[in-house]
Amino acid sequence: MDFALSEEQKQLKSEIRRFAEEEIKPVATEYDTDEKYPWEVVEKAAEMGLLAPQVPMEYGGAGYGALEMALIIEELFAADAGIGGSVISTSYGSEALVRFGTDEQCEEYLPDIASGDSICGIAISEPHAGSDVSSISTRAEKDGDEWVINGNKMWISNGTVGDFFVMLCKTDPDAEGRYNGFSQIIVESDRDGFEAEKITGKMGVRAGDTAELILDDVRVPEDNLVGTRGMGFLQQMQFFDKLRVGGAAQGLGIAKGAADRALEYAQEREQFDRPISEFQAIQHKIAEMYTQIEAARSLTHKAAWAVDNGKDDNTKLVSMAKEFASRVAVDVTQEAVQIFGGAGYVNDFDVERFYRDAKITQIYEGTTEIQKNIIARELLGKGF
Repeated sequence: MDFALSEEQKQLKSEIRRFAEEEIKPVATEYDTDEKYPWEVVEKAAEMGLLAPQVPMEYGGAGYGALEMALIIEELFAADAGIGGSVISTSYGSEALVRFGTDEQCEEYLPDIASGDSICGIAISEPHAGSDVSSISTRAEKDGDEWVINGNKMWISNGTVGDFFVMLCKTDPDAEGRYNGFSQIIVESDRDGFEAEKITGKMGVRAGDTAELILDDVRVPEDNLVGTRGMGFLQQMQFFDKLRVGGAAQGLGIAKGAADRALEYAQEREQFDRPISEFQAIQHKIAEMYTQIEAARSLTHKAAWAVDNGKDDNTKLVSMAKEFASRVAVDVTQEAVQIFGGAGYVNDFDVERFYRDAKITQIYEGTTEIQKNIIARELLGKGF
């Protein structure tokens, strides 16, 4: 068993950490407080080649696998989840194009995503369809050589800043089978009838753009269909493992960022004429926090390795990693706030923000409960 990263991976991790420390950390509180999209940071990330690093090299990306993406995400989220999420989400939806898109679609969209000239998004969830993806009601109907789309999408990353979205629609409502009759269709945000309403007042990841999308007779060419008509749901399931490894890495990064700040603070803060790090109660908290983080990192890296190598148990490992790392994020950030005491309850220190940011990792990209269902299903050998 070799747990060592390659020299290239170590260098990548170091470069991302430097970028996060210099470009994200100093402005994180500002963007969180103002709930504004970090355009300036995203542009700097584009100059560094950080956008869409998983896109194949022939389209301008770095062609990184799930493990490299996990390393990138951990370092970005250790600085700030809202801005880190804004950087990594500019390429949401590109996986569908890489895997199922035509050559023409890949050539048209992927280079601009990799360069930062375009922002992509995935539009799946709806006001009444979250974990139960198959209950979506957004319809796409053929009219000549066009698709006419009507419906609402909810909680969509990049909703008001995205240039186009890979949208899951019901195209064949009479198809037999719960998971048939859905298709993925590219919908550009400048189409007539497309409207995006920004969602504000979020508990955490407030720098990230989240919106409701309203589609009123939006027309797109029939060539915007991604992959096979009626197979969109099954197509999306095939790259959820990669997305959820990323979700695990998000929780890992948030936990690491909070723990590192608590460790530093504990050595600086004095009570009873000595640093609080000398008290056994604080030492035990720190020991438990870093033990949890290391366990989450090992599981996340193993899940990423399984995805990259096409192992049979990758879905089980990915859900284990997502569930565990998100739980660690919540537990560790809570303990970090406790170490800071009253100072951790205001935004003078980052741990207050990390505490708020952690919770979403247990909700999006598959809730904790859904991940447990998947783990049990895989162990019991039952299909979905």
